[in-house]
Amino acid sequence: MRTRALAPALLLLAPLPMATACGGGAAGADGAKTVTVTVGYQSKTINTVTAGTLLRSLGYFEAELAARGERDGVTYKVDWQDYATGAPITAQMTAGKIDIGSMGDFPLLINAARGKELKQPTHLVSVTGYNLRGGLNTVVTAPGSKLESLSDLRGKKVSTSVGSAADGTLVRALQRAGIDPEKGIQKLNQQPSVGASALQAGSVDALSQFVAWPGQLAFEGRAKALYDGAELNLATFHGVTVRERFASERAGVLDDFLRAQQKATAYLRDQPVAAAETVAKETGLPAEVVYLYNGAQGIATFDPALRPELIAALKQDVPVLAAAKLVTAVDVDAFVDPEPLKRIAAAGGPAYPPPAAPRPELWLKGQPRTTAYDSPRDLLKAARAAGGSVRAAYVPDAVTGTPWFADKAVWVAEGAELRAFVTPAGATAYVAAHSGGGARTVTYEEAVGLAGSSA
Repeated sequence: MRTRALAPALLLLAPLPMATACGGGAAGADGAKTVTVTVGYQSKTINTVTAGTLLRSLGYFEAELAARGERDGVTYKVDWQDYATGAPITAQMTAGKIDIGSMGDFPLLINAARGKELKQPTHLVSVTGYNLRGGLNTVVTAPGSKLESLSDLRGKKVSTSVGSAADGTLVRALQRAGIDPEKGIQKLNQQPSVGASALQAGSVDALSQFVAWPGQLAFEGRAKALYDGAELNLATFHGVTVRERFASERAGVLDDFLRAQQKATAYLRDQPVAAAETVAKETGLPAEVVYLYNGAQGIATFDPALRPELIAALKQDVPVLAAAKLVTAVDVDAFVDPEPLKRIAAAGGPAYPPPAAPRPELWLKGQPRTTAYDSPRDLLKAARAAGGSVRAAYVPDAVTGTPWFADKAVWVAEGAELRAFVTPAGATAYVAAHSGGGARTVTYEEAVGLAGSSA
């Protein structure tokens, strides 16, 4: 089947929001005493919230700039511009109209390549959220679909956003399944919302997308997981990119942004429920979905640090984009600029360790905090006891560790043990490998019943 995808150049021609940067371009001056800093973000790509939605709602960047303005006699304004994907942010940055942007790892590489080509070089200066196994991207199908594994996608119509992190996951996953990602499926290049509608209408068989679309569709009963990106065991992340000229001319303002991002990160880690509620209010996403990704045991880990394992993963992404003719070559080492983070680190700040294995977690209605449990059985027992007071229950995949909604997971009973899996294929593989021990798939309701028994 021929791939139906837009040419790489057309990816940058997405519609722009009504608001534009000030007349003099990004970081432009309205008169001698006012400077506008333009920030491009993705409100619904919720593991960028510490450089976007949450940061904006908390006002930390504006506070930093106000303090700077008092010192240097300049009034600073922030123009926040919201986009659905990273491509239009890159288009605006390379046109000199956005100063700072946040996007996923694959779009970041396109950002680097386009910046160099158009003589508007950009640099990666921090990370927002990451998952060391790749669990931020998921392939989903319709709830009633008979597709059970990635191999079932051969010859099927699959929607994704070409050049996105989710597209990268799809390409790699298909290759591992022995399917040519260009000829083995019919790939449709669509915005996430368009793809979600196409899946619901039955005009595509599957959707590969990034946070938070898969979780949202599953939570709303409009999709089920087919492939967990964490099966790739390759780190994926979102980060902050800045125009080189802006970083040079307004180094102090960039430092202010990174300090504000650091504060937003600390807020999210200290008050994950409150942060989820804030992001939900700002975006219209269900708070339960936001928490799946951004919660205390969520899929994403928030830390601005440019971790070596993330940069190493970024280098592994380059050949995938090059094969798709979305970039020719990217000098990742030249693109990554650790100096701004080093500058603010010199003044002190938190240093976070790598994430621990996620634990099952229960969120009760009206509660400002969640409760973590040692095992899926303990979680289900607590959920059963709570009855109608349960707002959401989360459980990590028994193999990949990806948290998922407990009532949307595929459950396996094996003696007294209960294990959850994001996908049917994951559960099937486990049962096949442990059939001698009596492992069998059960429904969520059956799992809850078994958790309450003495077995």
